[in-house]
This record gives sequence, structure tokens and C-alpha cells, in this order.
Amino acid sequence: MFLHRCYYAVKPLLPWRLRMALRRNAASGLRRRFAATWPIDPGSPRPPVGWPGWPHDRRFAFVITHDVEGPAGLAKCRALAELEMRLGFRSCFNFVPEGAYAAPKELRVWLLANGFEVGVHDLHHDGKLFTSRRGFSAKAARINHRLRDWGATGFRAGFMLRRLEWLHDLAISWDSSTFDTDPFEPQSEGAGTIFPFWIPAPGAKRELDGYVELPYTLPQDSTLFLLLQEASPAIWLRKLDWIAEHGGMALVNVHPDYLCLEGEPASARTYPVACYTSLLAHVRDRHGDQAWHALPREVAAHVNTIAPRPPCARPRRICLLTQSCYEQDNRVLRYAESLAARGDWVEVLALRRHQSDPVSTTLSGVKVHRLDDRFVKNERSPLGHLRPALRFLWRAALWLAAESAHRPFDLVHVHNMPDFLVLATRLLRRRGTRVILDIHDLTPEFYAAKFRDGRPGFSGSLLQLLERASAAAADHIIVSNHLWRDKYAARTGTAGRCSVFLNHVDSRVHRPGLRRRTDHRTVILFPGSLHWHQGLDLALLAFREVSAEIPDAELHFYGDGSMKPALVALAAELDCRGIVRFHDPVPVRDIAEVMAGADLGIVPKRADTFGNEAYSTKIMEFMALGVPVVVAGTLIDRHYFDDSVVRFFQPGDAGSLARAMLDALRDTEGTRTRVAKALEYAARNNWESREADYLRLIDDVIRDGSARETGVKPTSPHPATPPAKGSGR
Repeated sequence: MFLHRCYYAVKPLLPWRLRMALRRNAASGLRRRFAATWPIDPGSPRPPVGWPGWPHDRRFAFVITHDVEGPAGLAKCRALAELEMRLGFRSCFNFVPEGAYAAPKELRVWLLANGFEVGVHDLHHDGKLFTSRRGFSAKAARINHRLRDWGATGFRAGFMLRRLEWLHDLAISWDSSTFDTDPFEPQSEGAGTIFPFWIPAPGAKRELDGYVELPYTLPQDSTLFLLLQEASPAIWLRKLDWIAEHGGMALVNVHPDYLCLEGEPASARTYPVACYTSLLAHVRDRHGDQAWHALPREVAAHVNTIAPRPPCARPRRICLLTQSCYEQDNRVLRYAESLAARGDWVEVLALRRHQSDPVSTTLSGVKVHRLDDRFVKNERSPLGHLRPALRFLWRAALWLAAESAHRPFDLVHVHNMPDFLVLATRLLRRRGTRVILDIHDLTPEFYAAKFRDGRPGFSGSLLQLLERASAAAADHIIVSNHLWRDKYAARTGTAGRCSVFLNHVDSRVHRPGLRRRTDHRTVILFPGSLHWHQGLDLALLAFREVSAEIPDAELHFYGDGSMKPALVALAAELDCRGIVRFHDPVPVRDIAEVMAGADLGIVPKRADTFGNEAYSTKIMEFMALGVPVVVAGTLIDRHYFDDSVVRFFQPGDAGSLARAMLDALRDTEGTRTRVAKALEYAARNNWESREADYLRLIDDVIRDGSARETGVKPTSPHPATPPAKGSGR
């Protein structure tokens, strides 16, 4: 906020043309830099948890807002409203409540009488609303006075600056100070969603305390036509059609100040009103009854009727700590969104994927703070893996201590790797914060597989000592599968305070029907980390045999890891460079569509100390998508699956893998039967079936510091018989 204060201090001294020239110069670079996420962010169309759709079975919502920012805009409000009425639309006009251009009562009364909505836009529109917490509280009292006087329930901050947690001081039902994606705003981190979402009040005494956030999802008119100097509304129309396709909310913010109405002289500070009317005509003529045209208050009311509310006495303040990229960690993403959807105040400390990612952002109601960069390239030795982990631990500890000093956390949910990240919560736990340690992987086995080709060593004993110390620093332990729960509890003495939560599939993300490929290639796919225990060198050897039998076959790897250089070299050695392709990691919300396009998924793990017991989430994801999958017959995978839902091969045997891949691709009837049973199995064992158990565990740990042990196993592929456990079938 310091840089913002500096800018707005000097802004009045800079001529408009100079300011705009400087902004346009910066914008040209930003447009190139963020071409992949603006104006359309591919990761934003996932609906909130429990989203039932729009009223009247409409496909998407269309919402119009107007920020009135000066005398010129005030003078155009009535003419703009009359234009919208002629085209069959209504909108919300947001007025600055104090200053030289406050909205006259007569205008506000006329707008309300004609079916429009009135909202409050900042206080003075000077960029100083969020200068200090104490100052905001004083200004909030004045804003609330205007809200009551105007009969308004909505708010938008000036310049899209925001402190969403402070806005609970306002008597509002909705706010619209965010956007899905917009790198041109002063506070550029976006919400990352084209849907409205609930912002619960920390420490609220009632379940309904909070407000609905309505991000604008169509670029602002000032950005398109004044800053970027677009000559047509093409970007608006393309983005709106995309939002309609994904069932989101198309919310546009049009400033009367910048419109050049019919009969008015054009200027450098305005754009033709025809650009705006073209948008309205496009919605009316192309989308017709598919669009729910609503006012912001109507959207907020709709969300309030359907948004899940916390069953607890008040929303919890919860932090999730993970040394991973939040958007790529489906386990952390699922937990965080479930907590936020029920009304908890959720923050995540994670890594940054790219230099362009903002340090802090809000995604589907979850506040994400990226404390460090992703360090895959530094993980080729134990020391290289340890150094960034220690750095992340130190930064997380400082952040948690600073944040909890004035707003204590109810719970911190720490995710390994490594286990010792839990030590970042040491001070908080002394002050009463509860701590859960989530074991994604067993540390000794993981390090043996990663750096010692699966062989145990002296370091394993040291890691087991650290494992016990980390377990002692947590109130409760979550382990990612039943085999590891038993082993971990025995080694750490935590029997009775361990729960098992598999990486269950989110059926809203991984679902049948996502396939869009229409070509005739045969695509074989592996998505995940490229490490030794994954057996991907065996996959390359097997694929050489497969490609000899199926010439149009291609093998695709999506991921990164220590084995990538060796795998690339092996593909070249096998002369498979044209048909074996390596891709960067893809966020969880996008990888589902990639996986759905495959003809076959493979999970070729080695049966070493780690791989033999490490549960592979991608197996169930392929099953939920309706994609056949070939799986190594490891102990863990035969524990949860059998031959009726996956095609097993002998671990470590490239020839067995090749035969299994060919059988799965050629055996149309058998493959079809297996896919059908896999779909049924995945539907019975998705995240929705365990979400309530997780939320109940969180409440138990916060309330009592402990929770009863829970370890529900998946429903068998054959309801009458238990899953195969090392049967060798």
C-alpha cells in the first residue's frame, strides 16, 4: 500500500496526458507479459463448491455497473439509463458520497423509481481509503451513513484498491472491488474466478455475517478504450461468449464519464457510446433467454440463498501451509476451497509458479500468499532440497507470528514435504492455535527414493528422528493412505490421533465428458512429478514397443522433476523425440481437460520402498474421466483397486508394461467394460463423499485439540467383496 500512497500523492501534480502516456507505455508490456491470462484466465471458470446454477435455468448472469467519477459523468447518468431502458436493461450506478460531485437526491430517486440500483463508490475517490486500519474504521462510519440514507447495499472502492477483510465494517450485502484478471489495475492480483463468492467475517457471531464479492469479469471500459485504445468492443464480446459457455457471471463496469453520447463532441478522454450499445445488443440478440440479466443486489441475494454456511458457532480463521504451488496441489486446493465455501476465513502460504504471479491473491474466496519461488531446479541433491525448505520455513514462521499477533488463527494445517514445516507453528501453538500435520509422503521413504534410488541409508534413521519430533509438534495427524497410516503411527507413537484422507477426486473437476479431441492420434499420457520412483524410464522403453505396433501413438509427460533431463536424453537415444513430448506442469483445474483427451493413462511406478506404498491420485482421476489406465501392480494399488477397474502390469518390467498398454488400446470390449466399472467406482469414492468428515475433523480439533481416529476406506469395486490386497491378480 506504500507505493499506492506515493502514487496518489503525486497524481494531482501530473497532467492527464502525461499520466496516460506513462500508463500506456507500461500497459503494452503488461499485455504481452500476461497474454496467457488476460483477458481470459483459463483457470477461472471453476464454479464454487455447491454451486447450483443461476435462477430460471439461465446459462449465465449478465450484470451492469457504472462508477460515476466526476461532474461530467453525473450529467450523463439519466441519458445513459434511458438508453439502457430502451434496449431492455437495468444497471447499478455507484456514486462517490462525499466531495464536489456527490449524486443529487433527485437523480437517485429517479433511478430507483425506474428499476435501477444505487451503490456507494469509495468515500472521496482519492486512493486514501485504505491508508490505515484506524482511518478506515472512521471512514466506514461515514460510508454506512450514506448507505442507509440512499437505501444502498453495495460498495466498490476507488481505483479497485481493496482490503476485503476490512470491508466487514460496512453494512453491505455485496462488494465489487475485485476482478477475475486484470494486470492493468494498481492492485493487480485478481480473484481468479468468474463467479461471485462469499466473504465471511472473521470472528462473526452469526452464521450469515459477511458479504458477497462480485468481481468484474469483463475488462473496464476505461482499460479497453482509453488505456489500450481498442477501436471496437471485440474483446468484450469474445470474453462474454466465453463466460456464457462456462456458466459464469459477466459483470461489466462502464463509466458515464468516459462515454461519448450521440451528439457530443469526441475527445481523447471519451470513447463512442456505440461500443457499449454493441455489447448490450450482443447480449440481447445472441444470448437472449440464456442470460440472467440481474442487478448486483439480486446476484448477492441469490448467492446468500445457496452459499454453504458454517455449521460451527462462528467462522474459523484457518491457515494452510504448503511448500508447493497452490494451483497445482489438488489436496491443498480441495481442503481450502471446502473450508472457504462453508464460510471460514482461509489463507494459504505457498510457492509462486512464475515470476508474473502476484505475491498475494484471492482465488475462490481463499487468500493465497506466495512466500517464495518454485525451486524444482535446485532439488537434485539432499542439500539442494533442504536449503529452500529451510528458507520457506523461516518465512512462514515470521508471517504466521506477525499475522497472529493481532488476529490469532484457530488452526494451522501444515502439509509435508518436509515434516519439519510444522515447526513454523511452534509459537502459535503455545498461544492456543491448534495444529494439524498432513503427511502426503513418508519422509524417510521419499528421500530414499528421490536421492538414493530407493535404497535406505544412515540418513533414513535421522529422518525418522525428525519425523517423530514433527509428529509431537502437532495436535492431530492426517496421512494420505491406510498403509502409511499404520507405518507412521507405529514409528511416531501417534496411534489414536491419526486420520486417513486419500487424495479423493473432485467430481466437479474430473468428470466424464471433458474430452474435446477429434483427431485420430493415439495419445498416452502421464501427468505428475518426474522422479525415479515413478518408473518413467520403463515407460519410454515400453513405448518403443507400442509405437512399433501403433505408428500414430504419442507419449506425453506433463510435469517436472529431477529425472526430466535423463528422460529427455533417453527419449533421444531411443529415437522417440518426435512422438514423446514433455510439457510443463499444468494447474489442477486445467489438467483435467488434458487428461480427458488421452486414449490411455499410465502409472508405471516402481515397487521400491516408496513407490510400493505411495498412493497415486492420478489413477482415480483417469477413472473419473472415463480414460482407461494401466497401473503397476504395487502393494498400495492392489490394496485399493483390482483388475475390474484398472489394467495391472508387473512393476519394473518394461515388457509387461508394453503388453498391458497394447492390450488396453486394442481390447475395445474389455477396455470399455473396465472403464464403465471404473466410473462407478470413482463416483462412489469422490471428495464429496468425505468432505463432511474433513470439516467435522477440523471442528473437533479446534474445539478439543484432538479428534477421533477416522480412516474410512473406499468402497470396493465389487460391493459384495473387499478390494484385492496383494492378491497377485
